[in-house]
Amino acid sequence: MTKMYGFELVDEQPVAELSSVARLWRHTVTGAQLLSMVNSDENKVFGVSFRTPPQDSTGVAHILEHSVLCGSEKYPVKEPFVELLKGSLQTFLNAFTYPDKTCYPVASTNLQDFYNLVDVYLDACFFPRITEAIFQQEGWHYEVDGEDRQLSYKGVVFNEMKGVYSSPDSVLGEQSQQSLFPDITYGLDSGGNPSVIPDLTYEQFHTFHETYYHPSNGRFYFWGDDPEEERLAILGKLLDRFGPLKVDSAVPLQPAFDAPRSIVTGYAAGPAQDDEDRRGMFTVNWLLPETVEVELNFAFQMLEHILIGMPASPLRKALIESGLGEDLSGVGLESELRQMYFSTGLKGIDPEDAPKVEALIFDTLRELSEKGIDKACVEAAVNSVEFSLRENNTGRFPVGLAVMVRSLSTWLYDGDPLALLAFEAPLAAFKQRLGAGERVFEELITCAFLTNNHRSTVLLVPDEALQEARRKEEEDRLAGVRGALDARALEEIEATADTLRALQEAPDDPEAVATIPRVTKADLPLVNKPIPAEFSELAGVRVMTHDLPTGGIVYADLTFDVQGMDEAMLPYVPLLARCFTEMGTARRDFVELGMRIAAKTGGIEGDMLITTSLQDRSPVVKLLVNAKATTENAESLFSLMSEVLLEGRLDDRERFRSILLEEKARAEEQLVPAGHSVVISRLRSHFGMAGRVSELTDGIAYLQFLRRLVSGFDAQWADILSNLEAAREMLIRRNSALLNITVDDAGWNRIAPHAKAFLAALPEREQAGAVWSFTPSSQHEVFAIPAQVNYVGKAANLYDLGYVYHGSANVIFKHLRMGWLWDKVRVQGGAYGAFAAFDRAGGTLAQVSYRDPNLLKTLDVYDASAEYLRNVHLSTDELEKAIVGAIGELDAHLLPDAKGAASMTRYLTGDTEERRQQMREEILGTTLDDFRAFGAILSEAAAQGVVCVLGGAGVKEAAAEKGWQLADLL
Repeated sequence: MTKMYGFELVDEQPVAELSSVARLWRHTVTGAQLLSMVNSDENKVFGVSFRTPPQDSTGVAHILEHSVLCGSEKYPVKEPFVELLKGSLQTFLNAFTYPDKTCYPVASTNLQDFYNLVDVYLDACFFPRITEAIFQQEGWHYEVDGEDRQLSYKGVVFNEMKGVYSSPDSVLGEQSQQSLFPDITYGLDSGGNPSVIPDLTYEQFHTFHETYYHPSNGRFYFWGDDPEEERLAILGKLLDRFGPLKVDSAVPLQPAFDAPRSIVTGYAAGPAQDDEDRRGMFTVNWLLPETVEVELNFAFQMLEHILIGMPASPLRKALIESGLGEDLSGVGLESELRQMYFSTGLKGIDPEDAPKVEALIFDTLRELSEKGIDKACVEAAVNSVEFSLRENNTGRFPVGLAVMVRSLSTWLYDGDPLALLAFEAPLAAFKQRLGAGERVFEELITCAFLTNNHRSTVLLVPDEALQEARRKEEEDRLAGVRGALDARALEEIEATADTLRALQEAPDDPEAVATIPRVTKADLPLVNKPIPAEFSELAGVRVMTHDLPTGGIVYADLTFDVQGMDEAMLPYVPLLARCFTEMGTARRDFVELGMRIAAKTGGIEGDMLITTSLQDRSPVVKLLVNAKATTENAESLFSLMSEVLLEGRLDDRERFRSILLEEKARAEEQLVPAGHSVVISRLRSHFGMAGRVSELTDGIAYLQFLRRLVSGFDAQWADILSNLEAAREMLIRRNSALLNITVDDAGWNRIAPHAKAFLAALPEREQAGAVWSFTPSSQHEVFAIPAQVNYVGKAANLYDLGYVYHGSANVIFKHLRMGWLWDKVRVQGGAYGAFAAFDRAGGTLAQVSYRDPNLLKTLDVYDASAEYLRNVHLSTDELEKAIVGAIGELDAHLLPDAKGAASMTRYLTGDTEERRQQMREEILGTTLDDFRAFGAILSEAAAQGVVCVLGGAGVKEAAAEKGWQLADLL
């Protein structure tokens, strides 16, 4: 048996599906396990994960996840995590708390940077400071407020979870899971229930770390092209400091129910929109077998796709077309815990209709079980799951990190970590069973759903009094604590809060900061690495091709100009984009079309691309069609693209009603979890046409448009149809098209004839003649929602104030976000996050907070940003760190399809290689004088900026005090 650095080799096998060799090592003293994945991926990943099953809903695992990254034995600074974010080339740096595990992953394409990240994270996990002050900052503490010296709660996780509990979808997901697992850890909230978090003591918090953060309870993971022996050496040196420890962290199985169970509870809602306002949310939930049952795991992935994964999936179709609700609810298949579960239902229902929804679900499942599932539906589901597995496209998420999470789905529960990674054999066996005529999915529906008594129903009903009740409950609890305090005890609380504030405001010891390893400017490449791009013409259409390795998959992006469309028509464009693939065509109804797309491609989707030209700040607005398939299926791909664009039906009234209701429900759903993005969109709409178009097609204005269409749908249908048809007529034009193809040259040579035939069939039409005019707005706005936190934003257009872009802005905003705003808004203010989002093309700077308990205090911080920059003192090391961080963002790692898409966007906006190289050189040449000069620009931004707030914590009072425009949004 191979032994190195205290590790013995337990297993070794190639994983062809991931072009990797996997080796499972075991540390002989501690029993720690290491999964080492060796391959050629330059985006290297490391992670350490612990089983951390909580015993209550105080959020101890979540608070600890935050806290261990706040200084350690080797790196005794306030937040090594933030120092890394400021000045690393990292491609991923974060941590996750799951219901039963906590994961600490990092990634980088730079080897030295990667080792630096690994070193800091290992020291953080195993030797953290986790002082009582850190617990108070990240978890919770009391503060004394006002002249009457009342108590309040503060804490980053406390406010983060207030934001989570303000999202009805999050509450529904949590209740659905807990309803199935009432007797084990999954029946608790590992993130923390805000009403329970203040029950957590520092002693319990510290003991949790001592209990679970030990190598014997750890699972270590490496991925990429770094030397494997060095992986073992790094971990071996660490683990030499530990002996064995028996850790009782096993997650038990949930005992089976004798009979189904039901839960009815409320969620915080604003005033009803009208007398017919239906805002109930409902799920039916089933407990399924263990995740480690590999073939069943793949079967349930496919069954999920069959039932709800496509617009034409029979269960989704039955629910949506029932008219009982607006959009699907539930998480679908959850397969990352020890036992899988399935959850589905409807949102936007009349609560009294919940029994009808439940009956419809079971009737549909029963019919599928008895009459059988259409073969085309099965083929579509199998192809979709198989395509996803083979493509392994994780977007901005490093591939190796996604593989780590997948491995933990079995590994964490003492199963084979490769069970779900090496998918070829179980997939082939499963397909063989289907080929032999087995009624696999029908039987699975019967045993997993129809005859499974371990199920639950969860009904959430809107409660307009809940928000106030929560506030009153917290207020009464604090009053009770306050009433039991004598003068001395109150003074001790004040002193503790003052001490914490002083620690937060005190700068780190420069010598301590210098201990954090980092790359330097000397390690940075001086020249940008361009994305390969070639231009040609097919059938009179401009074509961009990118010779990149895509594993035999072709990625096609097709754009059409939206400029020239009347502004009132713009909100119809995203609806039209959905209609292309979800309304059927002259050849097929939408069911058959959806099955065909799923069976022959990796997906076809309509979207919008909205940005600004760097040349003249004019809007760049495109209808975008994204499509992908194997090169063998390219002919089918382009044929289907032609069919949906040229032969698509738009006149299916009830189908469009369903799409409209789904679109509205999804826009409402995003208000709380993505409130910062909503605020940024609204702010940018004040300063440029591209921002206005984005707001009209994806922001608050779009939501208001959707609500108007829904409320008067029947009376407006003729006009809606006419507008959809007119929009298609205006947009689908060969003479405004651009085709962007990402595939290797050999693949392009094979598929080019099919692309040419497709483009030749597109009609030529004159461009619409409307000219957009834009008038900036200075209106301050507040949008009230039933949330316990706020999203606070303020923006100004720097170009309008005379600023001329210079690459130093990238460095300045990186530092501003991770320094000033992080310290003032997050650490001291208790918000979960803060951003300085600068639009390089349009010139708008938006400072925005995320899950923020404050409002006016945060705006004061934004306005003080100018003074901070004017007087900033940065050491040479601090300045260099900010430069490195800015280059890290500039050189963000992209998968091949994302590279192709980025190259297309750069072309459309005039972001040439020369511009980008100049930006890089200006970043590298940034000086302290650039920071201080920028302060003058921010002073103007503070004076002339526009405020937008979305939230519920004191927003109406602030609007009244300041005279800001106020609107109820939910």
